[in-house]
Amino acid sequence: MDIEAFFEDMPFASLLGIDVTDCEDGHAEGRLEMSEDLSWNEDRLMAHGGVTFTLADTVGGAALVSLVERPVPTIDMRIDYLNAGTGDLYAEADVVRCGSDVGVVDVDVYAEDDGRSSEDGDAVGTHIADARGVYKTG
Repeated sequence: MDIEAFFEDMPFASLLGIDVTDCEDGHAEGRLEMSEDLSWNEDRLMAHGGVTFTLADTVGGAALVSLVERPVPTIDMRIDYLNAGTGDLYAEADVVRCGSDVGVVDVDVYAEDDGRSSEDGDAVGTHIADARGVYKTG
């Protein structure tokens, strides 16, 4: 299965501009460029909760797809919103369990803060959400 092509061709993820940037060995990363169309606030650019949720769900699914090499429908997802997403968003996901029927993935979502970088060149971001997804693997 061509994982990159699968996620590039997903209509809703494409509509939002989600880009899965890394996907292998039970780990995935993805990003989304924030725009006015994705904001819940007319006066300030702030990611709608549904945008944050969809990024977490998509990247979480990608982490599991990297192990099972087939689509994994979402059974359940729980998310805790920790801060407002005021910049471009990125997510990191790791598979916690990959069973024959279901898989569990933990996802962290961050908002980039004014494009600043840490000493090692990585983006510095605000942790805006924790999520745990359960997906059908079999």
